[in-house]
Amino acid sequence: MATFFGEVVVAPSRAGLDEEEEAREETPEDREIRREIEKKRYRKAQAGDQEREIDVLWTCQAGGCAEEPLVCSRFIVAIGRNAAAFLSSFILDSVCWEVVGVVKLWNEWCKTSSTTNVLPTDSFCLFYRLISDPTVLLCQCSCYVAEDQQFQWLEKVFGSMKKKNLQVTILSTCPVADYKTQESTLTLVSPFLRALKTKEFQEQVCCPLLEQPNIVRDLPAA
Repeated sequence: MATFFGEVVVAPSRAGLDEEEEAREETPEDREIRREIEKKRYRKAQAGDQEREIDVLWTCQAGGCAEEPLVCSRFIVAIGRNAAAFLSSFILDSVCWEVVGVVKLWNEWCKTSSTTNVLPTDSFCLFYRLISDPTVLLCQCSCYVAEDQQFQWLEKVFGSMKKKNLQVTILSTCPVADYKTQESTLTLVSPFLRALKTKEFQEQVCCPLLEQPNIVRDLPAA
């Protein structure tokens, strides 16, 4: 349970459960949705498309050729086209960063190349490293990550890093129309910032905390 509103807490998730446990919790509606998704995937597979596997590829310079996890002190993830564009315009627009990895994935809305090269033109999800401090990483994720792929995305990306003393910052956006407030959204000055944080984060937050009953969804929430 959160000690205050706006704190990020780990909620129970069905992601990662074995098939037997998952089957016991499924409702008839869940099963119908899952069957429809499986049919859609099967048709895609028959047409020669890739499966919904997620692959994280690192360059040898980033340590991707070694068995040891990457040493990372700060990891900034921009999720969505707007957040990724913000990183490009205000942070990555310099020679201080180098591409060190990509995420390859496929779903109904996104299909990346099946090549194994780490190429910026080949992926919608890129990792950058600060040249002056290799422990600082950025991730631009401008592609759609399906709901059933989010656990795998997190597992593979964070499985590549040492998590001790790791600070993670997530940047994401949502339409102003989805923002719940007592005042009219027409009077809001856009864009504006709101934050969520864990109790372990002791630094000063740069903007007000997200007000009730607003929530974060999809990959940023995961």
